[in-house]
Amino acid sequence: MCTKILQTTHLNCSLTIQQINDYSQIIKELHNRLETTNDLTGWLHYPEQNHEELLFQIEQIAAEIRQEADVLIVVGVGGSFLGARAILDALTPYFGRQMQGIEVIYVGQNMSGAYINQLLKYIVDKRVYVNVISKSGGTMEPALAFRVMRQYMEAKYGEDAQHRIIVTTDAEKGILKALADKSGYRQFVIPDNIGGRFSVLTPVGLLPVAVADIDIRALLAGAKQAAVELANPNLEENDAYKYAVMRHILYKQGYSIELLASFEPSLNKFHEWWKQLFGESEGKEKKGLYPSTVNFSTDLHAIGQFIQDGSPILFETLLHFKSIEPDFMVSFDNRDEDCLNYLAGRTFNEINAISKQGTALAHAEGGVPVIQLELPRLDAFHLGYLIYFFMKACAMSAYLLDVNPFDQPGVEAYKRKMLELLRE
Repeated sequence: MCTKILQTTHLNCSLTIQQINDYSQIIKELHNRLETTNDLTGWLHYPEQNHEELLFQIEQIAAEIRQEADVLIVVGVGGSFLGARAILDALTPYFGRQMQGIEVIYVGQNMSGAYINQLLKYIVDKRVYVNVISKSGGTMEPALAFRVMRQYMEAKYGEDAQHRIIVTTDAEKGILKALADKSGYRQFVIPDNIGGRFSVLTPVGLLPVAVADIDIRALLAGAKQAAVELANPNLEENDAYKYAVMRHILYKQGYSIELLASFEPSLNKFHEWWKQLFGESEGKEKKGLYPSTVNFSTDLHAIGQFIQDGSPILFETLLHFKSIEPDFMVSFDNRDEDCLNYLAGRTFNEINAISKQGTALAHAEGGVPVIQLELPRLDAFHLGYLIYFFMKACAMSAYLLDVNPFDQPGVEAYKRKMLELLRE
């Protein structure tokens, strides 16, 4: 029996227990649909499967990269880089991240010439490995970036470039797969039945995370516990489904924006992963909540005024970890010229938690519906749990809207128009 580690609560009378429980039967039906469909749902049970051989291979190559390189350059866009970057930023130090042995740098997530120029100048005296991540190899941004990086690596390392370029792509098809086979690059497989924004717990995210010396086994263990706990079709006992239903009810009540808020700056990139997950999964057929994010307490002094007193178009999801290490305690000062001795002996994370509580109460009293998600610690295990939680909730949210969670026709539309213009 797994111990429930994520707590979901809500404030404000816009949501009642009865309103939520009214969805119990439809949730059971949609749960069965999710479990029986073959439409890119390989992520559902991926954490529960035996990946021992794959994890060993990833850990071996990660150790090699830490030994032989100063920099790992990850080439990717969207789901091919957001998840890994979210985990790295959340679980590595704020300062001197390269002092852990290696620096992870991202390219291919934009088409800025200035970015490419500065990157090439920055790495000129550094030992480099490249991990290019793309299921097809045909997406413009990472394809262009990889052309640049491939030429750079070949000019710098000659034949040894083959050993320093690692490809994560489809098992059988695509431009990148054909290129990797021809060039003899080492390869990891993106499973056919897992789409990009649901792929962070596969080699797409695991290799860059392992290179940063983060425990990928703990990450998967957390996701596995979530997969077990959240397999329950009973709405009252499944927090992912409960969260999905809360979002859906608020959407039907006229709220058009969900604001994900957290209280630790290291979670900013996790916000970006969350935005893609929900925005790309739900925003179809002129439906869906607009996913936006803030980081508190910084944004309480920026957009906090609008949240409290502005147009009633949004609700708030507060994400909080009870313990974040290492913490820092406020010391006693005999002078007390700043009048802060009443806080002496408390840690910053304790004060942050009280800030979260005060924010939730103030916003709820101001008429903003507030959903609260709370986990015990910010570490690999609990982050793995949270990643799976959001993926499961996202799939259910899209089904409640009666849209396909796993395609992205709007993204393909921009690609077509861009290619038309470039070919002109």
